[in-house]
Amino acid sequence: MNSTLWYPYAQMKHVKHLPKMVKANGVMMQLEDGAQLIDGISSWWAVIHGYNHPALNAALTQQLQQFAHVMLGGLTHQPALDLAATLVRITPEGLNHVFFSDSGSIGVEVALKMAIQYFTNLGITGKTKIVSLRNGYHGDTFKAMEISDDSDFSKAFSSVLHRGFFLDIPAGGFEATEATIQPAVKQLEDLLAAHHKEIAAFIVEPIVQCAGGFHIYSPRYLKAARELCSKYRVLLIFDEVATGFGRTGKLFAAEHAGVSPDIMVLGKGLTGGYLGHAATLASTEVYNSFLGDDRDKALMHGPTFMANALACAVALESIRLIEEENYLEKIARIEAIIRREFATLNFPGIVHKRTIGAIGALEFKEVSMLAGFNTFAKTEGVWLRPIGNILYLMPPYITEEQEVVAIIDVMRKWCQQMR
Repeated sequence: MNSTLWYPYAQMKHVKHLPKMVKANGVMMQLEDGAQLIDGISSWWAVIHGYNHPALNAALTQQLQQFAHVMLGGLTHQPALDLAATLVRITPEGLNHVFFSDSGSIGVEVALKMAIQYFTNLGITGKTKIVSLRNGYHGDTFKAMEISDDSDFSKAFSSVLHRGFFLDIPAGGFEATEATIQPAVKQLEDLLAAHHKEIAAFIVEPIVQCAGGFHIYSPRYLKAARELCSKYRVLLIFDEVATGFGRTGKLFAAEHAGVSPDIMVLGKGLTGGYLGHAATLASTEVYNSFLGDDRDKALMHGPTFMANALACAVALESIRLIEEENYLEKIARIEAIIRREFATLNFPGIVHKRTIGAIGALEFKEVSMLAGFNTFAKTEGVWLRPIGNILYLMPPYITEEQEVVAIIDVMRKWCQQMR
């Protein structure tokens, strides 16, 4: 395809025609050809309130009448101050300081900069490596690719990536026992015992890896990781770009384990999918290491559009909706429907079913089993995009029962026609 617009994650030679959306409301997407599609994946997991939400529209309009953007360098503004205070209030205890940026990938870059410079600022040298889990995905920028174990996203740059350490994902799923997760815990402790003098941080997507295959693991592992990171003086980073703001059934996935990381990254659902924005939160201990009379100790990072006033205003309204309209109950209902429908969705090609919060994933034996699914789903009135051999749904939280059932029925029909 000879296109002036270069699309993401696509071999442009084979991109012939893409559906064009012209309007959307609630969970429904309207295409130029007249097709009406239920959005089953919240537009890359961000449009948690659906489209064209009147309260979010109003928040944007109100802020737009004041000003749309101003640099945060040497200036501040109330939406940024209010959003920072709100995030400190709703996130796990101890995350008292907020640094804003443009996207989840950049938020992860900021977190890694914080972690490495934290030790430098304390006069501790050599702690520059990062530990992460296999199959994890943390973004498309270079440092984020280095800590992501996903060749599809990073193999073109493998010769210039300076990798850290990768560990096995804990076995047994969410309900795993202490005995089941023990091999993974031991692997972590053995690594930290041997290499803690060169390790700055351990970064994980808490509870569920999303783009890396929707692997779900036990909160027990996060508790063990917290203890071990503290023991060996390694910072613990939670990448909640995909899991934050209710996606796993808790407001933040960290709450399943009842632990606080040293640094947390938020994005995607932060603005309800309206604008690109991210936040990297840090503990007071991390923050204090950057204070002093020496400018070299400062965090020398500053995205032009960090704390964009429109993004902050819509994020504040998004959080208000989550809190005041019982969104965790909505998510619990979606989870119950997914579990019920998945229980009757049986096909020999499915090797595993995974569900947590407003996430449902079907793992197939072969990637080829999902070839052509995108087009099939569109003809059935649903917007879904598999990742590799994983067919999944992550619908907006306002999705009604009949719409969740309709999404899963499309998955069911696909399996039936494959027979």
